Amino acid sequence: MISTFFHAVFYDPIYNALVALVALVPGSDVGIAVVLVTIIIRLILLPFSLSAARTQRAMKVLEPKLKELKEKHKGNKEKEALETLGLYREARVNPFASILMVFIQIPVLLALYWVFYYEPLSTINVAQLYSFTPVPHAVSLQFLGLISVAGKSLVLAVLAGLTQFFQAHMALSGTMKPSDAKGIQNDFQRVMGMQLKYVFPFIIGVISYTTSGAIALYFITTNLAGALQEWHVQRVIARETSERVAP
Repeated sequence: MISTFFHAVFYDPIYNALVALVALVPGSDVGIAVVLVTIIIRLILLPFSLSAARTQRAMKVLEPKLKELKEKHKGNKEKEALETLGLYREARVNPFASILMVFIQIPVLLALYWVFYYEPLSTINVAQLYSFTPVPHAVSLQFLGLISVAGKSLVLAVLAGLTQFFQAHMALSGTMKPSDAKGIQNDFQRVMGMQLKYVFPFIIGVISYTTSGAIALYFITTNLAGALQEWHVQRVIARETSERVAP
């Protein structure tokens, strides 16, 4: 039941979109199709991503007030919870936006990854195509005629790791910036930030190299899109903040 739903809603549409793009892009370049389908997915998820990013930034701004409420109603969890919800409502913040984004994003990203991992695009699985999906007459596995996306690519793997580092750097300087306050929670945030910035890029690079160039391209594209989104959110929030403080 779950497998059927996952294939019908996520896996099959992404695979069909990828095959259709291979048929439509110049030279039937699988690499270009991978980049385009990743961008399309990111654009579909963009409203949820922006909402989650704004929520993260708003929660940072509200941290001092939340701490005051915690101290004010120490021992009275019910009163603290009510006033916290009131503070969120007044600031128009949905604390569950980030969780919602995770729930939406996970199946999409898994479907993308598994399509690139399990479907050898050198041979098209016609049985999995919709009736209206165009079938490419030829398939080029050389991205821009330079790098194979079918096998391992050290160049693309290194780029995947570097772009992941860049995205993490942008996120940690913006919506995910740890608080300067002391405490176990903030120490945990700093440790997680260090891992996100230095460990995760290495892991992404290794995965990209041990799987295929197509998956490396997927990571490169989604990392650059994430960094661009972070830059956009930081600019929007900075503009909104300056408008609020302007006389």
